[in-house]
Amino acid sequence: MELRIANLSKTYANGVKALDDVSLTVPQGMYGLLGQNGAGKSTLMRTIATLQDADSGSVTLGDIDVLKDKDEVRKRLGYLPQDFGVYPRISAADMLDHLALLKGVASAKDRKALVEAMLNKVNLFEVRKKALSSYSGGMRQRFGIAQALIGNPKLLIVDEPTAGLDPGERNRFYNLLAEVGESVIVILSTHIVEDVLELCSKMAIIHKGRVLYEGGPEAAVESLEGKIYSRKIAKAELKDYETNYKVISNKMVAGRPLIHVYSETALDGDFAAARPTLEDVFFSKIGELS
Repeated sequence: MELRIANLSKTYANGVKALDDVSLTVPQGMYGLLGQNGAGKSTLMRTIATLQDADSGSVTLGDIDVLKDKDEVRKRLGYLPQDFGVYPRISAADMLDHLALLKGVASAKDRKALVEAMLNKVNLFEVRKKALSSYSGGMRQRFGIAQALIGNPKLLIVDEPTAGLDPGERNRFYNLLAEVGESVIVILSTHIVEDVLELCSKMAIIHKGRVLYEGGPEAAVESLEGKIYSRKIAKAELKDYETNYKVISNKMVAGRPLIHVYSETALDGDFAAARPTLEDVFFSKIGELS
């Protein structure tokens, strides 16, 4: 099964064009959607999740028209939004039982088996009776995946799932998503480059509502081989370098900016050839549109 998005556009009442003729083909497995906050990722995710309508274009999941057959999509959809709220006093087990009932699992015995399986899958079985409000950020995100997987979805959407997680929780979440992605379509929407690089075999970069790249992360990185140069400079020199070179990124290292420059030809002086990264791909692509 594939998710196909064709010529999807959405303009809000305030004139903001959130999606601009977006076309993507998303196969089974982990698919990364990389973009800055406000790039249009959440609008695209909400549209796929049947939570809002597009102005034009089409979305199909297998042979299902996502924009028209919303009830059929919802039967096959799991969704973990960026702002995932929980009822403060209810336990994980009780909440999942309630959600399973809403999904049509009428038998109490079947719901119990399903809930226990989900809690074991996300490593929350031992704390299943604790209130969700007592969970850490990582535990809440893992619970979010459990609730999204109720009903055995064919499509799972996770929107900015690792923001705010500590390294340990982030790694556990990575492992869980990778396991889930072996059997379903998982769209990982994020602005964190490492999330896409470590998890996804296919990806797209979206900026200002437009798709700037679609393909494999490794191929994207290889396309910049021999074209990225780095140099440490003084803070006062940054504007001059941005004027005279194609500076795609800069970050402070030991109190001085370390700049990465894109160049088709070799740069002399104090520039050093740098091994390209997916972050370089990201900044070079959005720089083309800015």
